[in-house]
Amino acid sequence: MFSKQVTDSKVYQWFEERLEVQALADDITNKYVPPHVNIFYCLGGITLVCFVIQFATGFAMTFYYKPTVAEAFTSVQYIMTEVNFGWLIRSVHRWSASMMVLMMILHVFRIYLTGGFKKPRELTWVTGVFLAVITVSFGVTGYSLPWDQVGYWAVKIVSGVPSAIPVVGDLIVELLRGGVSVGQGTLTRYYSLHTFVLPWMIAVFMLLHFLMIRKQGISGPL
Repeated sequence: MFSKQVTDSKVYQWFEERLEVQALADDITNKYVPPHVNIFYCLGGITLVCFVIQFATGFAMTFYYKPTVAEAFTSVQYIMTEVNFGWLIRSVHRWSASMMVLMMILHVFRIYLTGGFKKPRELTWVTGVFLAVITVSFGVTGYSLPWDQVGYWAVKIVSGVPSAIPVVGDLIVELLRGGVSVGQGTLTRYYSLHTFVLPWMIAVFMLLHFLMIRKQGISGPL
């Protein structure tokens, strides 16, 4: 994988002695790719690319976004109108969010139609289901952060759905809202989930998902 000029350098030799870089490179580049693999097998990778874009653009917006009911909407307007390329960063964030959900759905269909969930890949499918739930949760929490009319009422409706559950319904609603009604507690919780809890969760399950794929390889054709 590396040229002779690179492998003969002292820097490369230093890393090779400690990390066995060549063995890692050979393992990556010599992995067998089945002949039946086509463009539809790239949907999972495209979903990952969308997530990376989400992470980068979302991180950039945290420098200007203010998670308070009084300033959230104003801070989003500031990002769109005053911050250099802020309109582009937020637009890319929104577009890649929609693309991520679409690619995830198509990826699930591809796995199902080609039998990629069957033995011995059941656990890969399970981690994928968790990733799907986390992705949808990203959408729900992120939708509320501008705290405009659409975001406010979306949160109010979604967080009120569990109230139909007997006994524990009201408790779940209060847990989701951070109080009896939708307000600052709700926005704070959704912001924390969207920017801290969910990113860590999706990182863990992505790692498990990729390790299983790496270990078991790509499923064969039907």
